[in-house]
This record gives sequence, C-alpha cells and structure tokens, in this order.
Amino acid sequence: MNQTLRLAVAQSTVPEDPADRDALRASGAEIRGLVREAAAAGARLVQFPEGAITYPGKYAVSSGGAGEPAEADWSRAAWDVMREEAEAVADLAGELGIWTVFGSIHRLSGANRPHNSLYVVSDRGELAGRYDKRYLSHTEISYLYTPGVAPLVFEVDGFRFGCALCIEVNFPELFAEYEALDVDCVLVSVMVDDAPRSVVAQAYGTLYSYWVGYSVPAQFSATAPAGIVAPGGRWIGRGNDNGRPGLTVADLDRDTPDADIDLALRLARPWRRTARAGLYEHRVVHGDPRSDTHTAF
Repeated sequence: MNQTLRLAVAQSTVPEDPADRDALRASGAEIRGLVREAAAAGARLVQFPEGAITYPGKYAVSSGGAGEPAEADWSRAAWDVMREEAEAVADLAGELGIWTVFGSIHRLSGANRPHNSLYVVSDRGELAGRYDKRYLSHTEISYLYTPGVAPLVFEVDGFRFGCALCIEVNFPELFAEYEALDVDCVLVSVMVDDAPRSVVAQAYGTLYSYWVGYSVPAQFSATAPAGIVAPGGRWIGRGNDNGRPGLTVADLDRDTPDADIDLALRLARPWRRTARAGLYEHRVVHGDPRSDTHTAF
C-alpha cells in the first residue's frame, strides 16, 4: 500500500448563470488548465469547488423573474454545453492520468429537479462515481435541487476519500460517518464566501484525525482560500488570497516525520475509536449513592 499521495486543491472561477454558454466554456477551459498544472506538479488527484462548471445564483433560473425566488426553470440551462465541458475534463484526466473531482449540476429525467453533485473521474478518464449533496440550503431544497441519499467513498492508490458539499460542513454527523467508513481524507467543495465555514472544516481534521481538502471559488479566496488540512487540524497548504484561480499542493503522508500528524494518525484516531466502542463500560460503578446522588458534595 502506498504511504504517500499528492493532492492538489484548486480554486477556480465559478459562473453563476447556467444559461451563459460562453461562461460555461470558459469555466471548463479554466478547470482543464488547472488539471494540467496539477498533473505537472505530480498530483494524483485534483479537487475543484462546488459547481465548478456552474453553480446557479439564487435567481438565475427562477421562474418568478429577476430578484424573486421561485421554482427553478431548468429549461434555461445550457445542458449540452455543461455535458460537453464535463466530458472534456474527463478526457483530459484520462490523457494525463490524474483523478479529478469537480462540481456541477446533474440533470435527472423528465421534470425532476437536478442534483447538486461532485463528479469523480478516474485517472483513466472514466466517471468513477458521483456524490449528490444530501443536506441542502433552504433555497436549494425549496426551489432548485433533488437531495442525494448516500455518502460516497472512493479509493486512489490505497487512500480512501469521502466527499461533502458546502452547507454540509454544518452537519457533523456526515463527517463522523466518513470516519466510521475509514476514509483518509474528506474532500469538501464549497460555493460560499464565508470564513467560518473553513474553520469548521478545519476542525474535522482535529476531531477525526483525517486530511481535509477544502476547495473554494477563486472569486471568494480573499475571505478563505482553498487549502489542505492535516490530521490534527493544521493547514499544510493554502491557496492564494487574491481572487485569482490557482492550486495548493501537499502530500498526504502516512509516514510523516511531522509529530502532530503522526500523533493524530497513530494514537489519537485509534484511541477515539476505542473510546467510542465501550471502553468505559466495565469501569462504571452501579448502586453507589456517592455516584448516583448529584445534589450532595
């Protein structure tokens, strides 16, 4: 089993109008340029933001007109261009031999709302999986998307990855679930201009002792740039904060000489699993009034 994997986390420019065909093509081209940079840097996997090809703004597809939230009119979306750009990204990933994870909206059948998804493309250019956002914002569930129903875990070179999207950072049960599924890293892709969300995502590296990839749109990087959190909670890579596209690259190293990461992997994570598995039950005292009475010194 490999002990090291190089991860690249991108911040790319995310367009908010799925009807703007030129913007969709520009975002696809920018994604592919960053995939090339990641491959040149030796990365085995590159992660992109939520809705990297497009993440519709609140009113961009509203059937109620400008400035009025209402059920989305998805007939406005340029689905053909979105698919072309996604397939072009997948083809390049196969050509360069690099796993690529990027966000977009995934069309369903008939009148069903789409999913807000992360596509996972293998180093052979094949769609290896799709994560559909399970916890949606009020606007998303009211007007835009169909929620997903399951976690996604995939493996690259012996490293196990989970996926989460944006507001899901505020649902710790998803991150506990991924710890129980024995992931090495959770890829968190967001479309939000929100510094506290990056802090909460960072905390999961401390709580669950796995790596966290945090990908944001380039236009929000001044608030909280993309980055990589190590087990134990330390940022080991951060992107630029100038609002421009870019990458941060770091090695996920199980044999790291860094004491804090080694402590988290070798001691903290196994100990917490032991503690959750009934470690304390045989030490509980029953029937002792000094223990049972909580209103006396």
